[in-house]
Amino acid sequence: MTAEPNHLARLLRDTAAAAILPNWQGITARHKADGSFVTESDLAAQRHLSAALARDFPGIPLLGEEMTRAEQERLLQSADKALWVVDPLDGTSNYAAGFPAFSISLALIEGGRPVLGAILDPVRDECFVAARGQGAFLNGRPIRCVAPSQSLRDCLAMVDLKRLPPELLRTVTRQTCFSSQRYLGSVALEWCWLAAGRFQLYLHGGQKLWDYAAGRLIADEAGAAARHLIPDSLELSPAITLEPRLAIAAANAELLRAWSDCLALAVAID
Repeated sequence: MTAEPNHLARLLRDTAAAAILPNWQGITARHKADGSFVTESDLAAQRHLSAALARDFPGIPLLGEEMTRAEQERLLQSADKALWVVDPLDGTSNYAAGFPAFSISLALIEGGRPVLGAILDPVRDECFVAARGQGAFLNGRPIRCVAPSQSLRDCLAMVDLKRLPPELLRTVTRQTCFSSQRYLGSVALEWCWLAAGRFQLYLHGGQKLWDYAAGRLIADEAGAAARHLIPDSLELSPAITLEPRLAIAAANAELLRAWSDCLALAVAID
């Protein structure tokens, strides 16, 4: 069976109905070894989606957030053809607190880059999908990044302050170059909302592969300009890796240049 966006959308909706929505607003989160949160819904969703993908696309391994680091490294190194990357519940702390901003994220990686992605917001029943070179869609409708103008002062910025390197944090908190600042707490949804034109500037200091694999593809296909950087050096990071990456993005290349200048980041922009 050939993977295609609408099929992935159905799998994500089935997973949400079986493992995510029944326990929302009635579940307790616990800390993992790295300090992040996990719930039984995270684990159940990964099991459900893993079984569905194995049934429909046998032979393609799955790398999930709720695996050990050793398992993830082995899968990433041995996936010479194709690999599913899954975040079964992105925004677990939101989910456990009853804050309606969480998602399921699924990407297919081939040749070292995402080629297919789907992200479901179960609360709003919004499913964002993209295939490389074929555009981005929300519930079947094409979406494009939208900016009110090419001035940063007219743009809404989505900024995660918590994970930024100290110097960059000081820079962004001193800036008044953008209109206002928000933060959702679900990386996958943030990429999707950029793609849908709900904000225009983005900055996040520590994204994992399963956070951004599908989301950045969707944003790219919607016309966004984005870069992932190595946090310590702020150099471009083109390779797929398990290490956290700093993300900077905007609704288009011109705004990304201005956003990078505002933050004093020397980011190469074609």
